[in-house]
Amino acid sequence: MAQPRAKLWVWVTIALATGIALRLYFIITAPKLTTDTLLYGDIAKNLLQHHVFGFTVNGEPPRPTLIRVPGYPLFLALCFLIFGVENYHAVLYLQLLIDLATCCLVADLARRLFGIRSSMAALWLAVLCPFTANYVGSALTETLTLFFIAASFYTLHRWSETTFRYNLWLWLLAASLAAAILIRPEQGLLAAAIVPAMLWLAARSRANTPSSLPARLLPVLVAAFCVVLPLAPWAARNWHTFHVVQPLAPRSATDPGEHVPLGFQRWYRTWAIEFASNEYVYWNYDSSDIKITDLPARAFDSPAQRAETARLLADYNLTDSDSPSLDARFNTLAAERISGHPLRYYIVLPIARLANMLFRPRLELTAITLEWWQWNEDRKESTFAIAYALLNLAYMILGVCGFIRWKSFTPTFADHAPLALAMAAYVVLRCALLLTLDNSEDRYTLELFPITILCAAILFQRKEASAAS
Repeated sequence: MAQPRAKLWVWVTIALATGIALRLYFIITAPKLTTDTLLYGDIAKNLLQHHVFGFTVNGEPPRPTLIRVPGYPLFLALCFLIFGVENYHAVLYLQLLIDLATCCLVADLARRLFGIRSSMAALWLAVLCPFTANYVGSALTETLTLFFIAASFYTLHRWSETTFRYNLWLWLLAASLAAAILIRPEQGLLAAAIVPAMLWLAARSRANTPSSLPARLLPVLVAAFCVVLPLAPWAARNWHTFHVVQPLAPRSATDPGEHVPLGFQRWYRTWAIEFASNEYVYWNYDSSDIKITDLPARAFDSPAQRAETARLLADYNLTDSDSPSLDARFNTLAAERISGHPLRYYIVLPIARLANMLFRPRLELTAITLEWWQWNEDRKESTFAIAYALLNLAYMILGVCGFIRWKSFTPTFADHAPLALAMAAYVVLRCALLLTLDNSEDRYTLELFPITILCAAILFQRKEASAAS
């Protein structure tokens, strides 16, 4: 037994070393400080230096904001406090360790569910995944979000192995769910998927805990309360500062009193699919010129509509700023397009945006052109992009096949059913949310990878080995 165990640890060490090397490559060769990074960093700096959760504009005193939940700015503030203000490299190296911890959580969960072979497969699939590793090199919320997603499902399973009462795993599960929401507000969907699974587990646990049903459900309700409890100070602060009820962050990412260009956003949704449109149009609005040549042919239903769009963009480009009159004209144009093609607006384009987020090459943090499909422009970049897309597709196919096999593969699936259905519910809820978004960004589907990798690992375990384990 000692020799196989030692051999196993050698392979684990090699896998982790490989994962470190891949993440160091992204940190050293392609560190990325995005606009969001600088916004989070500005809030963190103002927290430390001025005790204000806000950002600075034109050198003025920091202005309070509620457009971001406090989790990641607090994480950056702690890093700045320890390693120095705006020391983003220290943040990236810390994220490297956090991402490796995510890989280990997924691998250990695979071991507990399916056996050693699946565990090693999950570890290698996780440490070699370039899509998650790439975000270690960017000071954004994704690395921490992935960790808390993995931690939530891991602690849910560990709690399911207990008597479903108050214990360490219950509190760790509540803490993971709360932290996920404080990092990204839409991670309330994670709690929405997991809390019902906890109720299911507790309700059916009569054999292990022969107490009354209310007594068995009470720990779950207490944990659910603990999940939302950390939002209370944030909601109270927003009420005190802005006099609004806002326990999370606004969908529009604007502070109270700021104009939301709903007409422009509605018009954008009548044609937008690919990530390149975000870069050239969506993010440029109210700051930079928008060229009509950056719009695809589907943005116009007729020559007259193209001419009207050209006039509208020309008027906007005079100031590069939003105004109520411009927004009303965008809204009128959007209404015309929607009335002509309602099926396209309400069904076809949302599904196309979701498919784009799931299956396009995940190149947003690379130097490769956003229009990677233009083969004649740069064949090397296009070839790399296609290979990246195929690798992403391979992860997705393995994950789906593994989930389908889970029920027939595992002799004790009945014990795993709440966990499996919680994962499926999270995927469905998240995809449903993404159908409502204006901007198609593939990082929004990155949160599915811990589940994808865990399910893919099932395919590498023999049935008899799983039953023995």
